[in-house]
Order: sequence, then structure tokens, then C-alpha cells
Amino acid sequence: MTKLRLAIVRQKYRPDGGAERFISRALEALDSEQLDLNIITRSWQGTPNPAWHLHICNPTKFGRVSRERGFAVAARACWEREKFDIVQSHERIAGCDIFRAGDGVHRVWLEQRARIVSSWQRLSASLSPYHRYVLQAEREMFNAPSLKAVICNSEMVKQDILRCFSLDASKIHVIHNAIDSQRFQPATAAQRDISRQQLRLPQNATVMIYVGSGFERKGLKAAIEAVARSDRFLVVVGQDKQMTRYQQLANQLNCLDRLRFVGVQQDVQPFYHAADALLLPTLYDPFPNVVLEAMACGLAVITSTGCGGAEFIQAGQEGFVCDALDIKALNEAVLAIPSLSQNSALGEAARRRIEPYGPQRLAQALTSLYQQVLKPV
Repeated sequence: MTKLRLAIVRQKYRPDGGAERFISRALEALDSEQLDLNIITRSWQGTPNPAWHLHICNPTKFGRVSRERGFAVAARACWEREKFDIVQSHERIAGCDIFRAGDGVHRVWLEQRARIVSSWQRLSASLSPYHRYVLQAEREMFNAPSLKAVICNSEMVKQDILRCFSLDASKIHVIHNAIDSQRFQPATAAQRDISRQQLRLPQNATVMIYVGSGFERKGLKAAIEAVARSDRFLVVVGQDKQMTRYQQLANQLNCLDRLRFVGVQQDVQPFYHAADALLLPTLYDPFPNVVLEAMACGLAVITSTGCGGAEFIQAGQEGFVCDALDIKALNEAVLAIPSLSQNSALGEAARRRIEPYGPQRLAQALTSLYQQVLKPV
């Protein structure tokens, strides 16, 4: 039997990225006996699976627009030359068979960002060659006749696409990310104690955890403001060029002593084990993996209406959903979260909610989609 030649397009592959974890979990779960797996990328960090074929496309770049356009041209030339059976792009490149909208819709992100920036910054964004290029590339990709299917990781993104583009709804498939609930487990009492000792957190404190780099988009300012009006602690996992600005904000709000900035972590599980809930008031995020990871670790989740993961949360059952900028509602949610050592009902419900979403379910959904795409029209 001839193997199906599948090409996955991702400009920069780094092991800690959300899209990359989706790709890795999907590829490892797919049947390698039936699939010949190829990655088209500009650069790859880490050690790739020896069964996967790497195609490096790294043209010279001068700035962000040149970087995006150059990779798009090189990647398209690669897949046209190689004549793959299916091209699944995780970048906005016209001509692919399947597009995975892991970053959501750029227009919607700009709409959400406009809520928190100055009028000058909004004008700058509207004139930005980079944003104009991305919006154009997105339009061309969604309007390309070669596009057979779009993968969304949340119903929210599906609705965003339908609102912004004239795409047939039957082409859009909601396939949620996978989570390894055997690897991500709730903390034992001993694990919780050790994690808290290492972070200098009181054993009796109620602790929120925020996980994500790119603090503006992920809502760290709102998270700090929500925690400031409480006695809760906040562990911040991630990095940002403006780190000092957020530390200064916490200092101004007299809560810096209750914050722990720990930077990027390859293994976040020990930090989940120190926490009672995930606090992620993100402005716009299609469906961050950290929501699934936290829920698998038995944590309640407080997130925003702009987060695709909100569709896994029923208020008061697995956590709470608020507008990303509604500090009063976020603060009320933070105060409503009990310590896991006193009441673990929310966390237990959160873990039950994600347990069906294992790698095998993802692989089956993708395999079914590939078969559908290959069927003659």
C-alpha cells in the first residue's frame, strides 16, 4: 500500500510552542505505516522524530514582511516541487489543501487589541505594512480555490472565520487539541507542598497561576489587577520584553510580594502543582494548550470570552468566564476559587471535562479529515 505523503507547514518550530505541541501530538499519534510525514519549516529547534522528513526553507529576510513573504514563496515552491498528497499549513499561505487556524483570525485579534491601545497605536496598526500583509495573506488563503478544509481548535474561531470571510461552513472542522491526561495529573499533597516550598508560597494560601508569553495579548495586566484586590498569590510562567513594566504595576498595586515571576519553563507541571486555579484573561487566544494542561492537573480555570477554551468552562462548575477587561468580574472569580486543599470540586470537574480529549481522539479526527480531503469531488 502506497503511503499518503502529508506535508505540515510551520515557519518556525520550537518545542514549547502551542502549535508545535499540536503538531507533535498529532504526528506521533497518526499511523506512520500509512503516512509519510514531512515538515516544511524555516528552522527546527530540538530533535525531530527520525521518521519525519524535514524540508528546510530559510530564504534571506529583511524585516517582518520579508520574513513572512519569503517563507510563503519558498514553502509553496517546495510543496509544488514535491507534489505531496496533502499540504496542511499552519501559516497563512494560499495554495494549501488544509489550513489550521491555530492563531485565529488576525482581523479579530486587531479588533481586540484596539480595546487596550492608544488611538495613535490603533492608527499605527492600520498603517503597518506587516499587519496589512498578514490581512492580505489571510484573505488570499481563505479565498483560494485549492483550500479544501480549515481546522479550528475552538468553535469561537469557526464563528470568527464565518463572520470575516465568505467561506462555506462545511469546510470548517472544529478539532480540539489533545491533552495527555496521564502525563498531566493532579498534585499529591506531597507534590503540592514541595512545589510551594520551592516558590516560597504559604501552604495555606490560595494560589493562581498564569502561563503564557506575550503578556499584552494573554492579559497579565488584568490578572495582576484582579489579584491585587484580594489576598491571593499569583505565579507567572512566561516571558515578555516588557517584564519590568508588569513588575512595576504589581509594586504600584502593593501586591508584588504575592507574585512570583518564574520565566519560561520547559516543564510547567510542578508550577501547576503549586496552584489552585489557572488565571488567563487573554484578549484573544483560539484555544491555549495551557487551559487543557491546567484542567488535567485538576485546576479550575478563570478565562475570558476571547479564549476558545471558554467553551470547556461552565460558570461555577469548572471555573469562570469573564470579559478580559472586566477587572471587577475577574476579581470576583478569583475570590470565588477555594483552596484545593479545602474544596477540590471545581478542579475535579475540570479534569473530567478534558479526559476524553486524548491524542488518539485527535489522530482519528485528523485521519478522517485527510480521507475526506482525498476523496474525488
